[in-house]
Amino acid sequence: MQRLQELWKALAPREQGLVLAAAGLLALALLWWLALAPALTTLRAAPARHATLDAQLQRMHSLQAEAQELQAAPQPPPGDAVGALRTALVQRLGNTARLDVVGEHVTVTLQGAHAEPLAQWLAQARSNAHTTPLEARLTRSAAAPEGAAADPANRSAPRWDGTLLLALPATAAR
Repeated sequence: MQRLQELWKALAPREQGLVLAAAGLLALALLWWLALAPALTTLRAAPARHATLDAQLQRMHSLQAEAQELQAAPQPPPGDAVGALRTALVQRLGNTARLDVVGEHVTVTLQGAHAEPLAQWLAQARSNAHTTPLEARLTRSAAAPEGAAADPANRSAPRWDGTLLLALPATAAR
């Protein structure tokens, strides 16, 4: 420290002024890089981030309303849930799906099922029969099932093979 004081005193007044100006410039640069620039970046990004969070909040509210609606819906009587699942399965997926009931679980085996009717059936199974998906093991199908090749309009649509495991509501289990 004493060595620095000796060097300072050895400098001419003009050189001392230049050293002070350089130190001040360095201090301002550090203040900008460490304090002001990050704050300004955050301030500029705030409206976009706020809009993103608002969209996420709206989505959460809609999911909450949907969940409350599903909870408030009356539970189907025993046996009706399985019947509703079977009926909807035949209507939506036809011969591309098979349903097996074992206790409180339903296994749906798919072979060349179209994606859109499958999604519609899953939504219907959740809302009408109050089932809960437990497991899905799906792979994209290489070929259409027998009898489905006659429809050339749907050849390019994705098809799925595999199994879905659903849990029945407690009152619907046999």
